Amino acid sequence: MALEITKDLLENVQDLILNQKDSTLSEFFSDFHHADIAEVLDELSFDEAVYIIRLLDSETTSDVLMDVDEEVREKILGQLSAKEIAEEIDELDTDDAADVIAELPEDRKQEVIQQIEDREHAKEIVELLRYDEDSAGGLMAKELVKVNENWNVLTCVKKMRQQAEEVTRVHSIYVVDDGGKLKGRLSLKDLLMASTRSKISDVYIPKVDSVNVHDKAEEVANIMRKYDLEAIPVVDELGVLVGRITIDDIVDVIKEEAEKDYQLAAGITQDVDSEDSILQLTKARLPWLFLGMIGGLSAASIMGIFQDAMEKSPILFLFTPLIAAMAGNVGVQSSAIIVQGLANDVIKGSLWNRLLKEISLAMLNGVILAILLFFFVWITKGDFQVAIAIAISLFSVIIVAGLVGTSIPLALDKYGIDPAIATGPFITTSNDIFGILIYFSIAKIIIGF
Repeated sequence: MALEITKDLLENVQDLILNQKDSTLSEFFSDFHHADIAEVLDELSFDEAVYIIRLLDSETTSDVLMDVDEEVREKILGQLSAKEIAEEIDELDTDDAADVIAELPEDRKQEVIQQIEDREHAKEIVELLRYDEDSAGGLMAKELVKVNENWNVLTCVKKMRQQAEEVTRVHSIYVVDDGGKLKGRLSLKDLLMASTRSKISDVYIPKVDSVNVHDKAEEVANIMRKYDLEAIPVVDELGVLVGRITIDDIVDVIKEEAEKDYQLAAGITQDVDSEDSILQLTKARLPWLFLGMIGGLSAASIMGIFQDAMEKSPILFLFTPLIAAMAGNVGVQSSAIIVQGLANDVIKGSLWNRLLKEISLAMLNGVILAILLFFFVWITKGDFQVAIAIAISLFSVIIVAGLVGTSIPLALDKYGIDPAIATGPFITTSNDIFGILIYFSIAKIIIGF
């Protein structure tokens, strides 16, 4: 059951800090999960958070630091000496340790690395820092259990015990050759059932999914999701096993991608949150707001061209917001489905097949909605000709909006641009303009101004 961070709990902690009840605080947090402690620290002031961090043992502190908000962690690390940070680094797996060090200023990175007592651990961290943080190499940890295909079962068990001491959780046992090249994986059941003199080459499973160190994090996430993997081995260009990626790291990747796509869809161009400064939030939002304003001015200009039509048939003006809204809604729906499909790597078939399917869907929706709108306008306004014009306009707008919403994300993805940018303001604004232009053009043709 998750711990509820209440006002009384926070006040109790703050009171203990104020009165410097260190032993009571240590005992108080001793039964807490590190994720709950991190949540408490996020709610406290910076000085209070640092006070608690200094009371916790190194193992707990290292786990807590990985769970607190990034900005809080950055401030906490700024208050700790290089030696104190190195002590926490020693308790972390290499992937988490590399993430922490990567957040430090350049001048402090070397200081901390030099203070790490376990030099092999430090060497592995330095190796991970060479990789792009959004690649498989940047996600992987060096801790894993691997066995040689030429060992017998008895030797294998002995070596596995030694390696397991450095691994928090053993997801898989990987099999390599004398050169370290990944050959397959070893089933624990097969290992237990085999004779102690059997060679690993006789019992291991040669088929194993793996990724290259330079593969994108999103590609790794898709593979692990598709094959329902808890961990996946990472190999270099020569096929040598160099690390593994576990599901907890992939969950973080999926969460970050979802947040980024949500912000892009909402018209926010930078990675920001509610706690950022007004200037940062303004810089992130202003570009799309400016685009929206340009779109609005364009739509107003188009309406100005058809000013005579609105004077002769004022009813048209009443339904302008409806046409624009439907164009935007249909476009966003279409683009959202395509963006989701691209993100999950489930878009199959050619572009033309996808467009044909969208046209069919838009036509069905368009016919139903146009018929309903036609009868509404005809009954309430009593003008058959205007009702026909508005209904046909709505039908045409829905088809065009569906095509725009489908084709733009696909085109952006083809040219390496995040298709999530197509949803939200971009699609809405463009379809508003197309919608109004189509609406008044068709009305002019049918009614004849």
